[in-house]
Amino acid sequence: MTDRRLFLLQGARWSAALTAASLARSASATGANPFSLGVASGSPLPDSVILWTRILANPLDANPRPPLALAVRWEVAEDEAFRRIAAKGSATAVPELAHSVHVDVKGLLPERWYWYRFMLGDAVSPVGRTRTAPAPGALPAMLKLAVASCQHWEFGSYAAHRHIAGSAPDLVAFLGDYIYEWGPYQLQHPQRVVRTNESFTLADYRRRYAQYKSDPDLQAAHRAAPWIVTWDDHEVANDYASGRDELLTRDFAARRAAAYQAFYEHMPLRLPPVKSFAQLRMHQRLDWGRLARIHVLDNRQHRSAQACPRKGRGGSNAMFARECAALQDPRRGMLGSEQEAWLGSGLASSRAQWNILAQQTLMAQSSSFPVFAPGENRVWTDGWDGYPLARRRLLESVLKSGARNPVVLGGDVHTFYACELRLDFARPVSKANPLVATEFCGTSVTSSSRAQARTLAHVSNNPHMMYGRSDRRGYMLMEVTPKGVVTHFMGLENVRDAGSGVERLAAFRVEDGKVGVERIS
Repeated sequence: MTDRRLFLLQGARWSAALTAASLARSASATGANPFSLGVASGSPLPDSVILWTRILANPLDANPRPPLALAVRWEVAEDEAFRRIAAKGSATAVPELAHSVHVDVKGLLPERWYWYRFMLGDAVSPVGRTRTAPAPGALPAMLKLAVASCQHWEFGSYAAHRHIAGSAPDLVAFLGDYIYEWGPYQLQHPQRVVRTNESFTLADYRRRYAQYKSDPDLQAAHRAAPWIVTWDDHEVANDYASGRDELLTRDFAARRAAAYQAFYEHMPLRLPPVKSFAQLRMHQRLDWGRLARIHVLDNRQHRSAQACPRKGRGGSNAMFARECAALQDPRRGMLGSEQEAWLGSGLASSRAQWNILAQQTLMAQSSSFPVFAPGENRVWTDGWDGYPLARRRLLESVLKSGARNPVVLGGDVHTFYACELRLDFARPVSKANPLVATEFCGTSVTSSSRAQARTLAHVSNNPHMMYGRSDRRGYMLMEVTPKGVVTHFMGLENVRDAGSGVERLAAFRVEDGKVGVERIS
């Protein structure tokens, strides 16, 4: 490197440091908090974890200010008082990425809890707690996993996140709809829904994430444990599929890229180097020693467009399967061929006791009418029912791989379900049509659902559904051990009350080596 380039680089670092100190002094003088969106960690490996924050003093003014790079210091410690520093460094928060910070902290010890914080000048962030994954050959006694999805700001408080934080999980899996693309920009959860201010631009989506991440209970859940995240449709637009939205908008690709960039800027993601936000590789694999392999899927970005949409529209539709021949087109997919192959390889190579597929929506067939013959099932085309051959390919891949103890996790439908997955839902279980996997689908953090009577009808019409509950909001809490998995369906008493209590609505056990659910509570 030439002396001049070295001088310019050093000058840029000094400028960032001076700007950070000046901004921190200004924030201190005005009482503003440059860490108003909190901190987070995610994607833990045995020797590293991703740390995240974003420098923003006012969540309702989400444009990057000042438009200069900022030097942000970070520390990781073995104790909450930061007496034993395990790692420290500095990262540059650039306005092009909304002053977000993603730090890949390496050289950590496996299966350890750590504490972390960020500093900007004299300002210090809240302290977060994170942990590393167990070593590859280790068999930990338990993985406590919290699972959540669908948190529309307008439909209630984030009391579920307060209870997630209080449960002290090892890991949190968020399965999509972290934001919804519309609603008034305000920092209190309203008592009624107003459809306004739909997000279209990068500035819009940044402002929406800042609103959501201002919530203290959501911040507490992020501080409690590392997260693994995937997205669904509302991070961009309702029912979009790959490059197409409901309105068949010509410039939808630009909107999607803006939404993808904002998602990256606000999540503790471990991603390959990002060359363009036109697409992001979201599918990822996380090993928890020999206890569990978590396959995190993206069933939104690469899917085929929904079959048989309404005339002149994109997005979903509802119909009997016999009314839509396109449902049986083998070329249609939910994951895309590359991700299908990646999943098959990951399942085949897995030596884990449990193989957990963390994906966005209910995988089990869900017909609102009794099914007495093929084609008689009522289909919602945005879910896996709208991609029946892709679903069968996935389940055949699970069978072929020989992966132990497959468990599917889902969200999206704002309902608790416990299901048993088979290749052909129209036929009874047999040697030729075996049970393949167990599925647990979680309700929403806030987003509304249908009446419980309708859900009970769904359970009655679908014999592979063991349980359904749609009248309560909440989350799932899972205890994964070598001998079995216990899943608790946790329901809030009142989603509109930030101080709401929570209760266990039901609990189910899956035993090692056995597909299917046993209700234990």
